[in-house]
Amino acid sequence: MDKYYALILGASSGFGKAISLALAKDGVNIIGVHLDRAVTMPAVEEEIAEIKSYGVDAHFFNVNAADPNKRNDVLNKVAEIFKEKKNPTIKVMVHSLAFGTLKRFIDSDTSLQINQKQLEMTLDVMANSLVYWTQDMMRLGLMKSGGKIYALTSTGGSRVIEAYGAVSAAKACLESHIRQLAMELGQKGISANAILAGVTDTPAARKIPNISTIMDYTLGRNAQGRLTQPEDIANFILDNYRRDSHWMSGGIIHVDGGESVTGF
Repeated sequence: MDKYYALILGASSGFGKAISLALAKDGVNIIGVHLDRAVTMPAVEEEIAEIKSYGVDAHFFNVNAADPNKRNDVLNKVAEIFKEKKNPTIKVMVHSLAFGTLKRFIDSDTSLQINQKQLEMTLDVMANSLVYWTQDMMRLGLMKSGGKIYALTSTGGSRVIEAYGAVSAAKACLESHIRQLAMELGQKGISANAILAGVTDTPAARKIPNISTIMDYTLGRNAQGRLTQPEDIANFILDNYRRDSHWMSGGIIHVDGGESVTGF
């Protein structure tokens, strides 16, 4: 197991943090990519310490994951680390980047509506970056047959709410990228799936307008009577990554306690 690594994009909070801790506890070394300011770094340091307490390596990089130069720097450093190991591989890659613009497309005050730069940035960070990281990871030979790629999506991929248009477009695009990667990487024995999580109380979710109303509504319709938790997603990946389940690829896997199929 010590040869296994997980590359977690968005490793310092929410889903990424929960997945990092769960995999580390299972003996997987963690390569964490995150973007944090000084005020949140103490929490990141605590996470790194907990990961290391499980006896695994923790290599964290506080960089903009959408910056191509930073991406190359990180992966080249990973390649250098791998030279010192015996048959290392990125067994798991998780895309959990949640940074985008929450603005209306159309507003009577045009200065308040989303602009081209903001829309393109949202799609680049929350969708297109999955392709670029995968391309460079494969170019450097960091993931081998048996590897698994997971991207976090949401019902936003097919539904919209106030000021969520850019993120909704990014989620739909992310799901499309997963399908294409599943097709192209299948011959290499690598699977790619999108995980559709239920409504979850994360730092990113709290920035969505009227999120408290959305959470209250979800509580009322979820058959299990609670919101999805980051640990629910981590537990799914923990169970799935160990198995020879590469035949499950290109899908959107609902991990939401039945939220998507229940209603009033």
